Amino acid sequence: MKKPLVCRPTNAKEQAILSRSRRHNPIWGICVSSSERWCKKTWHRRFRKNERHTLGTASPEALEAHLPVAEREVSNVWAMQKDGHRYHSLSDRAEWAEWSAARQGKTPHERTALKKRWMHKLMGK
Repeated sequence: MKKPLVCRPTNAKEQAILSRSRRHNPIWGICVSSSERWCKKTWHRRFRKNERHTLGTASPEALEAHLPVAEREVSNVWAMQKDGHRYHSLSDRAEWAEWSAARQGKTPHERTALKKRWMHKLMGK
């Protein structure tokens, strides 16, 4: 009888590697905000309100030629909490980790450990 195929780590090192999640796309918000939920809710509320108003006040002839409200009329990406998104290349992240470690670390050993910690943090989610 064949054993069922189960994908389990065989040792503690593999367990540690499998349990970590990593960032697949190095793109995140420019400002330090965990969520834009409130901004998106207000944007959609404003969008729906304008659309309802336009459809409610339009004549039957105007309804046939109606185009939806443009995104830029009711929102501005740069006014939201995250201020848009940016791609962070590996060299950018390494440079930032080096700068941060040099700023915080007092000894070379401490700077190396801090840089390694920052790189791990920037690679994760």
